[in-house]
Amino acid sequence: MNTSPYPHLQQQDAKPVTIADLARMKVDGEKIACLTAYDASFAALEDRAGADVVLVGDSLGMVVQGESTTVPVTVDHMVYHSRITAAGLRRPFLMADLPFLSYATKHDALDTSRRLMGEGKAQMVKFEGGEIQADTIEHLSMRGVPVCAHIGLQPQLVHKMGGFKIQGRDKTQADTMLRDARILEEAGADMLLLECVPSALGAEITANAGVPVIGIGAGPDTDGQILVVYDILGLSPGKKPRFVRNFMDDANSLDAAVANYVAAVKSGDYPSAAHSFT
Repeated sequence: MNTSPYPHLQQQDAKPVTIADLARMKVDGEKIACLTAYDASFAALEDRAGADVVLVGDSLGMVVQGESTTVPVTVDHMVYHSRITAAGLRRPFLMADLPFLSYATKHDALDTSRRLMGEGKAQMVKFEGGEIQADTIEHLSMRGVPVCAHIGLQPQLVHKMGGFKIQGRDKTQADTMLRDARILEEAGADMLLLECVPSALGAEITANAGVPVIGIGAGPDTDGQILVVYDILGLSPGKKPRFVRNFMDDANSLDAAVANYVAAVKSGDYPSAAHSFT
């Protein structure tokens, strides 16, 4: 008897996405459609729409908890939201953020990853930082933890950076980011997430990377795109970042809006120049 509150999970004949599938998509030039989710209902919505990757982001601090930054999010918060998001998924690959200072040392990172993958049922962890994180990524990778390295704008460092600002516009910063991407991949990162950088830099990092590169405000040439699901549905309050497109504008339901987002990423219709930085 089907007792699941999400009957489509049993009815849908879909093979779960793996790291190997994402690597193949990069090689084949198939765009990777990613979205955030924070609970089972939104996870099921994104599953129905055909999303490839679902991220339980520490962005939940801002869009769910109402905080001004992601900094107050705790490991317990992330474990809880990852677990209830996993309950709504069948096909998409599930990734979860390590929250602020929960990976200050490689041993901290391993313990936090153990909780997110064990209790939270995540299949990959993501955390911010450039070359400084290489040892941590190697430590996790050698112990079987899949890692997505997040470079460019790093929201957890908002107080250090002085705000949410575009990164990589000057040559020194761009060269550092290119070097960071190479070093983190060599350390064992299985994926890179690139946030708020000029399109040309996004394209260069993607072309030089041997692993999938997911962009958010990084131009149209990355291997995939990710947005906060509340942003694409017009639910987030306040001013929206330049890279956000409201997919509810041309949809008559949540399902249609999310499906339209996935289709736009897959076809290359999103992001356009209007959603990119120079």
